[in-house]
Amino acid sequence: MATFLHRIGRFAFRRRWLVVLLWALVLGAVGAGAANSSGPASSNITLPGTEAQRAFDLLGEKFPSANADGATARVVMRAPDGEKISNAEHKAALEATLTEVKESSSRIGQVTDPFATQAVSADGTTAYAQVTYTAKDTDLTDGDHTGLEKALGAGRDQGLTVEASGNALAPPAESHAAEVIGFALAAVILVITFGSLIAAGLPLLTALVGVGVSMAAITALSGPLDLNSNTSALATMLGIAVGIDYALFIVSRYRSERAEGYDAREAAARANGTAGSAVVFAGLTVVIALAGLAVVKLPILTAMGLAAAGAVVVAVLVATTLVPALLGFAGERVRGKARKQTAPEADAAKPDRTGLGQRWISYVLRKPAKVLLLAVVALGVIALPAAKLELGLPDDGSKATSSTQRKAYDMLSQSFGPGFNGPLTVTVDDQDPAVARSGAADMGKSLADLPAVAAVTPAAFNPAADTAIITVIPKSAPGSDATKELVDDIRSLASDIESDTGARSLVTGTTALNIDTSDKFSAAIAPYLALVVGLAVLVLILVFRSILVPVKAALGFLLSVLASLGALVAVFQWGWLKDLVGLEQTGPIMSLMPILMVGIVFGLAMDYQVFLVTRMREAHIHGADARSAIESGFKHSATVVTAAALIMISVFAGFVGSQDAMIKALGFGLAVAVAFDAFIVRMTIVPAVLALLGKRAWSLPGWIDRILPSVDIEGERLTRHTPPPALAEREPSFAGSSDEHR
Repeated sequence: MATFLHRIGRFAFRRRWLVVLLWALVLGAVGAGAANSSGPASSNITLPGTEAQRAFDLLGEKFPSANADGATARVVMRAPDGEKISNAEHKAALEATLTEVKESSSRIGQVTDPFATQAVSADGTTAYAQVTYTAKDTDLTDGDHTGLEKALGAGRDQGLTVEASGNALAPPAESHAAEVIGFALAAVILVITFGSLIAAGLPLLTALVGVGVSMAAITALSGPLDLNSNTSALATMLGIAVGIDYALFIVSRYRSERAEGYDAREAAARANGTAGSAVVFAGLTVVIALAGLAVVKLPILTAMGLAAAGAVVVAVLVATTLVPALLGFAGERVRGKARKQTAPEADAAKPDRTGLGQRWISYVLRKPAKVLLLAVVALGVIALPAAKLELGLPDDGSKATSSTQRKAYDMLSQSFGPGFNGPLTVTVDDQDPAVARSGAADMGKSLADLPAVAAVTPAAFNPAADTAIITVIPKSAPGSDATKELVDDIRSLASDIESDTGARSLVTGTTALNIDTSDKFSAAIAPYLALVVGLAVLVLILVFRSILVPVKAALGFLLSVLASLGALVAVFQWGWLKDLVGLEQTGPIMSLMPILMVGIVFGLAMDYQVFLVTRMREAHIHGADARSAIESGFKHSATVVTAAALIMISVFAGFVGSQDAMIKALGFGLAVAVAFDAFIVRMTIVPAVLALLGKRAWSLPGWIDRILPSVDIEGERLTRHTPPPALAEREPSFAGSSDEHR
């Protein structure tokens, strides 16, 4: 691997114009594809294999008109305090408001009359109307959204409290502030780390290229593949983070090789062969973790995982081809002040043994057992809230209290009962209409007898009379345990009725979908962990030629991911320090979050494992004893790993400002996970465990060693083929010299 990437680095450095041109062509091609994309990203979520999805598909087949894909809105209107909505004055205001709504867009097909549909609360204060559009929510224009908002405002001007919910409302304005904040903080960290604007600019520039290619490709494929709108957000988040980090490691190694006396072209090639090999294997573990999300068999998660994995692959390709090419253009400027020093002076300018990193590793190696115990206990305490993790999908009840959707949700809950916002839809079907009718009758009677049910509508049949719909309003809120128990009771009841009558009954609706989603993810976490951790451990055995080091890496990951889930529960579910992250509403953690975080955090954790421990093993195979290898590897990599971790934390933390609840939580969770894993697990627990294991850490059974191929990630073959130049020969070589253009 090292020799192959060494050749690529030399070629890219020498043929820098060709490499830049090729990447420009790639960017232009995918950009053209994005510009001609067939449509916007989808906001739909499907759950194949679940009862709720089977019932939803059945409704689409048997009641096509009732399941049209047009956008919808629910307009909720309330009279002033102590007054009835049926009063002549307020009724006239209601009718005028609904007329305004009807005229707000030519795409509106129907607006129901609350008095005709009995959509008025028992106390007479509140009513709601259902608005149906003839176009999908993704096809609505700004004019459609503005017209609806003006109509709602007209009702408020007449003294009514008017709020609305539904996918016909304007989506939150997309902001790129998160990316800007992340890039700005990354730039500051890079300048401090390198002391050179050119060196700091290279990782940022290459990350932009990589993210640009990835985002354009995702945009181009969004229409044909019906990708979810969150797909690009995750790919952007990871693309920026790993793109900067991977380039950072190669640029840092290049500066180190130049300080050793190699000319610019050979230094770029050697940096690509050594740090580039670590980048490839680190990227491979991230790709394994993300692509492994497909085992959950949830289309949205599979698409998000594969898109993010694609962004990581692009980041690896950019780092190992474009970075060496740009180093050729940068020349000595990438070294900053170091280029003015001779080699001995450059060595003297490196952090001395009294630096913070050196003092820390010396302390860890002196008291490894004590440090290990304290670190594990600290992460264990932070992880405790994870035991109270509650999962759910976001609904209007989880939106900010200032939003019209949340206000409409609260008004309906207050006036019609807490279960009104989470109705359950029960389908009863059979090929024989008589059987379907008998089953629906029995189901309706049985549902009405359940103590947790507030109301049951009469069965409504399709034209063929072989399928019926029964709507059930729970007494409890959609996300409560009582509602989940009700869904379980209805499904148990359905099994009994099918045994008696032969008619099949299924439960669906948003609430049932949420419950099925949580159950699906809970069941998938164990096999997903086994698959991903197993494959990654095999990769790490290949990289480190050790059994204990990969196993220790996997156990350390479990600590960091549990601690990050604990922090996520404490802030987003319990509300601790919620004002610090701008969180207006607490609630259950989104069902996708734990398994998504497991995949991403595992991949990123292995990044730091590879970058940090590779330098330790490099020192070990070159003759250093176990303790010296740990100290040497830490000294050479601690600064750059710290910078890389701070950059990732900055990028992820930038997304905490997102208006999307999932992206906000994911940004927070990943930021704290990287902090825990990089600083506590990789830079504290890892060296402590290695110190306790001694040379046993690097042992590998002979029969395994014989069957494993040699990947030479440390560049041992490069050392044999191109030994370090003698001190007397260490003279600067500038990018513009004729030697480098040969």
